[in-house]
Amino acid sequence: MRVKFHQSLDELKEKLLVMAGMAEQAIQRSIEAYRTRDLGICELVFRSEPAINRLEREIDQMALDLLAMEQPMAIDLRFIVAVIRINADLERVGDQAVNIAVRVREMGAFANIDLPVDIPKLASLSSAMVRKALQSFIEGDAELAQSVLKMDDEVDAMNDAAFYALSTLIKEKPDLTPQSLNALIIARNLERVGDHATNIAEDVIFWVRGADVRHSAAS
Repeated sequence: MRVKFHQSLDELKEKLLVMAGMAEQAIQRSIEAYRTRDLGICELVFRSEPAINRLEREIDQMALDLLAMEQPMAIDLRFIVAVIRINADLERVGDQAVNIAVRVREMGAFANIDLPVDIPKLASLSSAMVRKALQSFIEGDAELAQSVLKMDDEVDAMNDAAFYALSTLIKEKPDLTPQSLNALIIARNLERVGDHATNIAEDVIFWVRGADVRHSAAS
């Protein structure tokens, strides 16, 4: 009986990793759309959202069924709770990708100009956080998860710098307000991706160590 239970846990983990791959691909596509201003790539992001949402519901249902039928304890219980939380964060990463694609589509109505913000670099860092957090989940490595938490400060700093630079540009060149505002919102979307990676890392620490480090200054 317990062999079957642990096979179900493995299946749950595999489904979550599929979810992670879909969310990560959506973010990568949205940034490629920003970089190239390719509205066709935006459409690919929009089309991916229903599949991500369906998989989120499927994973949640499977996790809830395991909780109800198997009544797991200790680390197995924490694993399933962590999967439910991580699943929600990955779905929201997909939402951020859609939000970015919406902004890119709006920017397509204006001339493509150089803006004082390095969106691809911010995207690279926030995506690296997600990948590292998921790697810590795959390996059950709480120390690796802990290292993700420290990366969030750099993402926050880049987002703050983007806000300052784009706000200044809007004051100096009001005619560039639409492009600047959209870029500012995209930077904020990427900062939120970093926040979701932080949440995932915190859930890995909860699963492995049984410690709730959410809202902890020590994190």
